[in-house]
Amino acid sequence: MKLLPPERVPARPSTAEPPASRPRAEPPGPALPARPNGQARVATRGQRIALFAGLVAALLLGLWIFSPILTPFVLAAVIAYFLDPVATRLTRIGVPRGLAALLLIFALVAFALLVLLLLYPLLIAQVGILLQRLPSYVLGVSQAVRDAMTALAERLGPEIFDNRLQDLAVGQAGAIISYLGTSAARLIGGGVALFNVFTYVTVTPVVGFYLLRDWPRMLVRIDAWLPRRSAATLRQLARDTDRVLSAWLRGQLLCCALLAIYYAAALSALQLELGLTVGLMAGILSFIPYIGSITGLIAALALALAQFGTWNWVLAVLAVFVTGQVVEGYIIYPRLLGDRVELHAVWVIFALFAGGVAFGFLGVLLAVPLAAVIGVIARYWLRRYLESPLYLDPPRTGL
Repeated sequence: MKLLPPERVPARPSTAEPPASRPRAEPPGPALPARPNGQARVATRGQRIALFAGLVAALLLGLWIFSPILTPFVLAAVIAYFLDPVATRLTRIGVPRGLAALLLIFALVAFALLVLLLLYPLLIAQVGILLQRLPSYVLGVSQAVRDAMTALAERLGPEIFDNRLQDLAVGQAGAIISYLGTSAARLIGGGVALFNVFTYVTVTPVVGFYLLRDWPRMLVRIDAWLPRRSAATLRQLARDTDRVLSAWLRGQLLCCALLAIYYAAALSALQLELGLTVGLMAGILSFIPYIGSITGLIAALALALAQFGTWNWVLAVLAVFVTGQVVEGYIIYPRLLGDRVELHAVWVIFALFAGGVAFGFLGVLLAVPLAAVIGVIARYWLRRYLESPLYLDPPRTGL
């Protein structure tokens, strides 16, 4: 008997369930074992809660146990996340993913070494200047404070600002300047010794290369592990987190770089002896909202007062930082970040300090990503609450 072509063979009536009742197609995953009566097993609410609690507990336990060695790995993950869009663009124009990852990591390491070779000798030289002139700085600040207290005593009367109060204020101002100068010199001069240089120089680039090379495959694998019931919701939460985190991270790094260049150049132009160090410090610490600018402003004002001894230079330094804040708030942030960042400044400050207290430098690296995740989840549950009967139930009209 001659057979019809395969496309003309009449389809047999299907005994399966109608298409309308079939679940939406999902990426292939392990098949669930069937019950004796033929029905698929369904996870209970208690099992889902136990799975979530177990994952959170395992994550916290891992952070607690391995926190001394996790810092270079987390730093490598941050680098891979930051460079992934660039690697993806290179892949689209025909560059193999492995070669693109190697070129990007090599370029980043070369840039870091260049900055270190150029800036670190200058910073060490400025530390020498600070240690050499610290006594004169203390005397200059003490004299300026004494003059200001004398002027206040003449204006308000000696019964408010007597000599003992003036001596106490002058002594405390000198002690504060001496302590800040010694601490800054110790921090900058021994900053490299605070970290395991060998670990950071060798482990971080190697781990960053492998993470950047395998980033798309890792995302596909993690997506395949998501529970099918909540996969769509988890993917949307992940996309929202990526949008918030990428906008904050990339925009904040660019903002810190621009502010560091501006403050260092402006303070050096004012001939402030430690202007380069203070400007770079203020720009780098600007990733903590307001803290970096305030710290740099206080240090620059104290140094200007100690070096020049007149309030005109203090006002000039103040004008530099006020201009920087205006440019940051009305030009840099709106153009680089816009409305994409949904992390409030207070929430970022709390997350950074909480992470630093809990896990040190590792906690600082993890603070903003965790803050972004918690913020996205909180907004998701807030939307769920506003759409639920808990919020929409009408108020009672009687007893």
